[in-house]
Amino acid sequence: MTDTVLRTRVELLHLEGKIERWIRFGHVADEEILDRRRRAFWFRPDSVFAFIRWAAGDHGTLVSRIDILRACHANEAYTTIPGVAPGGEVLLRANGWAKVERVLQLIDQVEALGVQPADACPDHWRHIHNRLAAAEEPRPYTVRRHAAWLSRRSMNR
Repeated sequence: MTDTVLRTRVELLHLEGKIERWIRFGHVADEEILDRRRRAFWFRPDSVFAFIRWAAGDHGTLVSRIDILRACHANEAYTTIPGVAPGGEVLLRANGWAKVERVLQLIDQVEALGVQPADACPDHWRHIHNRLAAAEEPRPYTVRRHAAWLSRRSMNR
């Protein structure tokens, strides 16, 4: 099995004012330009990334969605997501512009700490997903929590 088989592929698209698919954060392992409007990014297993999908019709926004995903290993179960092959572990999913905008603000808060969102504890993204689903305010990510995550992660390696 080659390294390429183990990667998660995300196809990005930009049709001005109609369809936009982009990555908000993540450590891209490889990139391919398909044409003027399409690119593909590949992520290694365990990479965390945010994939945003937006589409509009004649009467306004049809789809506004953000998924924060973890790229899976070949033997793991995954959820299929349009534009993501084969799929990924869903850490957070938000639909509707108000929720997507809130998630983007929370990503900005993580970055304000000097932490790359892709390197933040995956449990933080799950926490945000669950709190937003319950219409509750998520706890903020902190430098202390990030240090605990890095310590825990190093012990598991």
